Amino acid sequence: MSVIPPLSSLRSFEAVARLGSVTLAAQELHVTHSAISQQLKSLEDMLEVGLFIRDGRTLQVSEDGRLYALQVRQTLSALTEATRQIKAQPRATELVVAVMPSFGHSWLLPRIERFLERHPGFSVRLQASLSLSNLAQETIDLGIRMGRGDWPGLEKRLMFHDELVVVAAPGFRDGDLPRTPQAIVDSRIIFTMDPWQPWCQAAGLDTEVPRSGLCSNDSNLVLEAVRLRQGIALLRRSLVHEAIRRGELVQLSDYVAPYNYPYWLVLPERERPGVKRHQFVTWLFEEVERYQQELG
Repeated sequence: MSVIPPLSSLRSFEAVARLGSVTLAAQELHVTHSAISQQLKSLEDMLEVGLFIRDGRTLQVSEDGRLYALQVRQTLSALTEATRQIKAQPRATELVVAVMPSFGHSWLLPRIERFLERHPGFSVRLQASLSLSNLAQETIDLGIRMGRGDWPGLEKRLMFHDELVVVAAPGFRDGDLPRTPQAIVDSRIIFTMDPWQPWCQAAGLDTEVPRSGLCSNDSNLVLEAVRLRQGIALLRRSLVHEAIRRGELVQLSDYVAPYNYPYWLVLPERERPGVKRHQFVTWLFEEVERYQQELG
């Protein structure tokens, strides 16, 4: 006989120990009350240990059962995580790219079709998140990050520096767009988390821009609010360049402010590059060069 109890028995035992009820455990696991009871009896018979104290209809976890339940819970959690990781393993032709939602939406997505046309056998999974992904633990091939480049355990390659520009929808205020620095700061502003002070200094304004009205830490939401003519915004050029080219947004002023956090390509350190990663990196820096040429 195997020394490891059946997984079904362990899941039933853990659920009853955690929920304190056979009925609730049966509902959670989508099985019958009698099925749970049978699993518990089989487990106790196999272990030759009383996991519960029974008093009529009352079922209470014994001290041995409590300690065993903790260990079983940890083991089931580890199995769940191991299963998640193995299912998340990319296929040989799949490239997983961790990217910020705003950059993925506004800069990478308009360009990614050129990579897929060049490499029709590949698929690209964009894993978008505002938090930093752990490339090794989450089985990610490469990432695009914004920051100072101080991330240990990663190979880093500078992509480009960014700048802040003021934009609005062409139809904002029925087309009566603010154009002077003072008119811009007096307008209805949709705020990101970036301060306006650097832009005001570049524009020669000695003023504070009060933060009021709509604000979001997600640039995609700010962009959509601007498109909906709800106000103007100070945004990274990388996020608005394509929209300006398409005529969806208008840059209100030639004054710009430098952005302190450039974009970086990050790769797992000391890991063999692989064909799919090498081809994507080559294509990516071609796109960076194309983008910089468009900016002039």
